[in-house]
Amino acid sequence: CLPANQERFANGKLVTVQFHPSAQVVMAAGHDRSVSLFQVDGIRNPKIQSIYLESFPIYKARFSVDGEQVIATGTHHSMFFVYDMMAGNIIPIPKVRGVEERFLRNFELSPDGSFMLLIGTSGYLHLLSMKTKELISTMKVNGRCTASAFTPDSSKIYSYSKEGEVFIWDVRSRKCLHKFEDEGSLEGTCIAVSKNNQYVACGSSSGVVNLYTTDACLKENRPKPVKAIMNLVTSATCVTFNPTTEILAVASRDADEAVKLV
Repeated sequence: CLPANQERFANGKLVTVQFHPSAQVVMAAGHDRSVSLFQVDGIRNPKIQSIYLESFPIYKARFSVDGEQVIATGTHHSMFFVYDMMAGNIIPIPKVRGVEERFLRNFELSPDGSFMLLIGTSGYLHLLSMKTKELISTMKVNGRCTASAFTPDSSKIYSYSKEGEVFIWDVRSRKCLHKFEDEGSLEGTCIAVSKNNQYVACGSSSGVVNLYTTDACLKENRPKPVKAIMNLVTSATCVTFNPTTEILAVASRDADEAVKLV
């Protein structure tokens, strides 16, 4: 296949590449302050458009679940941008009332399209309404939260702390249902829940990725991993399941070609 973004290569590091949920479109966004959309036809992959966000190097960008918006956070800003693809408007969200954070970088969107979870500093997690982008509630983990993931039905959130603990939250009541220790984790870096809600994968700074059953995660304080994946030698920075829960991809951005499919 030709490069998806061959009609406009980025001038800086790419941080996000994501397929549109329903159209044959791919998004590429990165440190050159731009979000570009390409039609994927495999022949030319023509550029649909590029949005430039002035003095806003992008940390992360995601399509909304309905595919009508793109949400982008910056590397050193407390604001974020929403791009309305239907209207073609770029909407800055300068400050979310009740969220006191110097930087807003990492976030997750719930699979049902209702919530946006901002992962703050000092262990704070801010749950926002996707519709209004207003704060619903704030939760807090012990230590610092490095990664979070919604369950497929959007009813729970798994939050992974730098200290290697995973907190499980009920989205409706915002109460902590349970917490467990990730076995042998010196520092948590990434987490994923499989689409059928059967497995949870926790990746740590040592490169080890532990695979648990969700049943064990909800009941035990020190669950035993079904499998410990030792293939990465540098910090695991991405874990993700394929839609049928048959393959787990584990990757590290600290080494070239450090992507393994399990």
